[in-house]
Amino acid sequence: MKNSQTIHISGAEAVIRCLLAEGADLVYGYPGGAIMPIYDEIYKFSDQLRHVLTRHEQGATHAAQGFARTSGKVGVAMATSGPGATNLVTGIADAQIDSTPMVCITGQVADHLLGSDAFQETDIIGISTPVTKWNYQITRAIEIPEIMAKAFYIARSGRPGPVLIDITKNAQFEMFDFAYEKCKGVRSYRPVPVLQTSQVEAAAAAINAAKKPMIVWGQGVILGEAEEEFKTFVESTGIPAVWTILGLSALPTAHPLNMGMVGMHGNYGPNLLTNECDVLIAIGMRFDDRVTGNLATYAKQAQVVHLEIDAAEISKNVHADFPVLGDCKASLAALTPLIQHKELTEWKAQFHAHMQTEIEAVIEKDTKPTKEGLTMGEAIVAINKHTGGDAVIVTDVGQHQMIACRYAEFVRSKSNVTSGGLGTMGFALPAAIGAKMGAQDRHVVAVIGDGGYQMTIQELGTIFQTGTAVKIVVLNNDYLGMVRQWQQLFFDKRYASTEMTNPDFVTIAKGYSIEAQRVTKREELDGAVAEMIASDKPYFLEVCVEKEDNVFPMIPTGASVSDIRLK
Repeated sequence: MKNSQTIHISGAEAVIRCLLAEGADLVYGYPGGAIMPIYDEIYKFSDQLRHVLTRHEQGATHAAQGFARTSGKVGVAMATSGPGATNLVTGIADAQIDSTPMVCITGQVADHLLGSDAFQETDIIGISTPVTKWNYQITRAIEIPEIMAKAFYIARSGRPGPVLIDITKNAQFEMFDFAYEKCKGVRSYRPVPVLQTSQVEAAAAAINAAKKPMIVWGQGVILGEAEEEFKTFVESTGIPAVWTILGLSALPTAHPLNMGMVGMHGNYGPNLLTNECDVLIAIGMRFDDRVTGNLATYAKQAQVVHLEIDAAEISKNVHADFPVLGDCKASLAALTPLIQHKELTEWKAQFHAHMQTEIEAVIEKDTKPTKEGLTMGEAIVAINKHTGGDAVIVTDVGQHQMIACRYAEFVRSKSNVTSGGLGTMGFALPAAIGAKMGAQDRHVVAVIGDGGYQMTIQELGTIFQTGTAVKIVVLNNDYLGMVRQWQQLFFDKRYASTEMTNPDFVTIAKGYSIEAQRVTKREELDGAVAEMIASDKPYFLEVCVEKEDNVFPMIPTGASVSDIRLK
């Protein structure tokens, strides 16, 4: 006897009903033999579930990431077995290191063929284990409801991440009695640590005793939806705050206590003063090597307060004198009332003085150049002007990424979408598609280099088919620019395999019925960007920039943050 909530359906239909029950009504994917039963159900449920056919499975994962990053929901990607599944791995690895909630569903050969090297059989569970938060292979339809519920719970809870569910073809065909219940907990998995009052009080005492405190915040503020608590903490304490790339946009760019970016191509003052502060307050960041430089010399003079949800990150790279384990939304709310406001006038003046040095040595050259050729910085300034800082900026990986992060202006959170930890070239174009679908009321501008653009250029087909109004800006210097910069600085200008012979990007875009133009002169730039932003359709803009421009400041690999170079 079935209860009123139980229906007799196939495993394939159960997958779709699970997705809908979790609020996942948008899926990115690419069909194939081993997942065909699920795609047949997608067809039947097309009035409730939108499927976006990307042109490559990697594009599906990046689109799901972009959607997750702007919407705050779990992104979903699907692929068939074998090469379809392995093509997901780069995006899964990217999501894992950048803590992006994503559920990937792969088809698999029937269970009686497992281990026989059947057509398009690959051990995707073994392959994906190092780069997923959790994975599981389903071989019987009856497992589907529980495992799907667990997948979404694990993907979105605590420190988010990607989950992969592999479903054999026989499990997709099997009939069973289906009922669904959302997962509310998993035995032995504690996604949010219990906040310890003693840790908060100890951290507060250290901060109150500080003469030169500095906040470094990361993406944990955004993932924890703690932007308001963070802003209140910064303003009520008066402490200068600096950001990692993935933390960018959690606090408005123009906020008077926002002092800029740390890291390899970060701002001059924040990097130098890391080694002068007496208390470093790390919030939702993991002390990545691109932030710290040489760990042996990183902030050795400072006491470190670390607010973090993942216990594995505490003292992993940098010793935390005062760890505060918990969700930063709760941690900040508990910590803020205990902190005494300080003016810190002389300390903040040091940040401003270093910024003035950087303006004169670097920023004016990047954004107000006197030379004939266009710079990448000019393009970002033009985008700021015509979006008012309210666009979502999606960047690929390379020089353009660093320039965009340095000069893009933001007025609200969830506005900076980039590949941080993995540094995946080819990320931006498909991620921008997902980002636009997750933030349909906002301009989404993909800023991409000519190298990374060609790694996933086929996703122009996805834009063509869906009509997604992504604005694509390719900063074309005919080089793999970041590698070329290193070759110039550290390999005596031996430009080994970094010069690009590029196609006619404008013609290619027009072939996909995307409005397109090329800018080669300074006087053309402002009007072209204005036209692009004014369009309510997809738009491609190629900006031809100086071939051998470099990104500064720069901390050489393995050097101390104090060794930051302005030229």
